[in-house]
Amino acid sequence: MHELSLAMALVEQLQEILAQEKVSKPLAVTVAIGALSGVDHEALSFCYPLVTAGTSLEGVALQVEEVRLRVRCQDCGRESQPEEVYLLNCGACASARVEVVAGREFTLRALEVA
Repeated sequence: MHELSLAMALVEQLQEILAQEKVSKPLAVTVAIGALSGVDHEALSFCYPLVTAGTSLEGVALQVEEVRLRVRCQDCGRESQPEEVYLLNCGACASARVEVVAGREFTLRALEVA
């Protein structure tokens, strides 16, 4: 389960930000997880409280924004959202010549503090 190591790295990053900004009361953390990121948001949500235990982030809510897959067609230039992550075709012309423009991210979006 690589989500445990991701949760640990996230907490490390958050603690660095809190120390750098001299913040003592974090309230919530928001991360964006793309459909193609390989990150299971339920597993991450399970691991997060385990790795925050005993830290300044203990009890701080983890909010997850799911980022849908979006592709841009190299033939017709349009963007679309494929229904299946395993079949990356243009929604307008059905071309398989597409580039992923969203859906790979695992990003810290926000750290809410008091």
